[in-house]
Amino acid sequence: MKKKILALIGFCCILSCRQKEKIDLLVYNASIYTVDSAFSVAEAMAVTNGKIVETGKTTDLQSKYEAKETVDAEKKFIYPGFIDAHAHFFSYGLGLQTVNLVGTENWDDILHHLSDFSKDLTKDQWLIGRGWDQNDWPVKDFPTNEKLNELYPDRPVFLTRVDGHAAIANQKALDIAGVKAGDKLTGGEVEVKKGKLTGILIDNAVDLVSSKIPQATAEQAKEALLDAQRNCFEVGLTTVDDCGLDYTAIQFIDSIQKKGDLKMRIYAMLSDSRPNYDFLFKNGKIKTDHLNVRAFKVYADGALGSRGACLLQPYADKPHWSGFLLSSQQHFDSVANILSQKGYQMCTHAIGDSGNRTMLAIYAKYLKGKNDLRWRIEHAQVINQNDFKLFGDNNIIPSVQPTHATSDMYWAADRLGNERVKGAYAYKQLLEQNGWIPLGTDFPVEDISPFKTFYAAVVRKDAKGWPADGYQKENALTREETIKGMTIWAAKSNFEENEKGSLEKGKFADFVILDNDLLKADEKALLNVKVLKTFSGGTKVFGK
Repeated sequence: MKKKILALIGFCCILSCRQKEKIDLLVYNASIYTVDSAFSVAEAMAVTNGKIVETGKTTDLQSKYEAKETVDAEKKFIYPGFIDAHAHFFSYGLGLQTVNLVGTENWDDILHHLSDFSKDLTKDQWLIGRGWDQNDWPVKDFPTNEKLNELYPDRPVFLTRVDGHAAIANQKALDIAGVKAGDKLTGGEVEVKKGKLTGILIDNAVDLVSSKIPQATAEQAKEALLDAQRNCFEVGLTTVDDCGLDYTAIQFIDSIQKKGDLKMRIYAMLSDSRPNYDFLFKNGKIKTDHLNVRAFKVYADGALGSRGACLLQPYADKPHWSGFLLSSQQHFDSVANILSQKGYQMCTHAIGDSGNRTMLAIYAKYLKGKNDLRWRIEHAQVINQNDFKLFGDNNIIPSVQPTHATSDMYWAADRLGNERVKGAYAYKQLLEQNGWIPLGTDFPVEDISPFKTFYAAVVRKDAKGWPADGYQKENALTREETIKGMTIWAAKSNFEENEKGSLEKGKFADFVILDNDLLKADEKALLNVKVLKTFSGGTKVFGK
């Protein structure tokens, strides 16, 4: 009798196992912030074919599913994979192959970096670097190129400022580009002092020289993409918005993704140029699981740090100078007109209050009030108080980068004055216009880390805890708002909220496991949060 009972129990167990639904992955014993509409928290998550099947309690999912792979999260904290709503992924990767000048303390420090790097180059190779910022130096004036000319008379040197809106070139590089004192151009400046070129190029003038730099080989380009991907996965990024690419770069990215080498999901904006418009208008929007192309990136003005941002009134620290637009208003209007007709998203870089007002007015002309076209203003950095309402009136989406506030806070008031600066980096005020706001980093202009984004948005201090009360703290975001800005709201800005940005049934299993809880950790611990594992489509792409 006892044997019969044991046999019956065994049979029931076998039957029970057979009735379990087979899946690829079961993650359990976790605090999973799903970022769904209720911001609910689960303990476990079932995944198959790269997508989420169910979230819930550990015991429930363990009894329901039989998984090929299981992950015990050991009570750690899971969030949707972070989405950087404004970055320069491809150029960041290429920049990893050049001289890193971020954090240099003065001009001599730059020269030292160049000397070390140049030893590994052939004599005919360009010496290229990026990341210097004169605002971080004791002497905050732009440098001049005399020393570059002396040290590298026969090698072209081109060093881009951290924001990409200014650069310094030596005479050899200027000669190759045919740049001469007295050259004039729309939306740019070739700096001259005492009748001589200083090597400083502002905004559109940067392209005069950068266009002469030899293109990366296919091998270098692939290496750049994979290097960028590795670093992104390491900090928990599973989707990036690459803001401003040519169609040839799009084609190359697509080819690498289709081979399975590039797993990063990319929302790509094509740059404002005729060949790019012709390409996408002819071929239509591109949408795969890893690539989404339906937007164009336009530049209204330059950057505040290089005084290229277009202001309504002159700079407080440079009277009689108000910056400039990079193209005519007629050009911006024509772009908005054709994109509205063809149904593409328009995303415009706008920093100064005049640059923002110009674009907000043009957007409003074609959006005509409430809509769901999700046209974006990238940065929305300095807004006149009379213009905030234009975002809400026309459902224009401000796409902002919180670390810009904490990088610029040391000198922003010097540029803008104490009154005008109150409308700068006003993320809470911008959030209130539409009820949601996407967040990014603008890397490599800022650091790639989403945790620095989180800290800057919530705490609004630097790593040393300055200022004690936070910078313009009235415009800080809550922790929950910031998580949404880095996940579901960023996805929404890309028309992708139904496939990513939260951990819900049917969405991609893109998620990160963290060693600390962003929603509850002490603010001093936020910058030290570490990614333990990153998953894209249910496959581990970073971590042990």
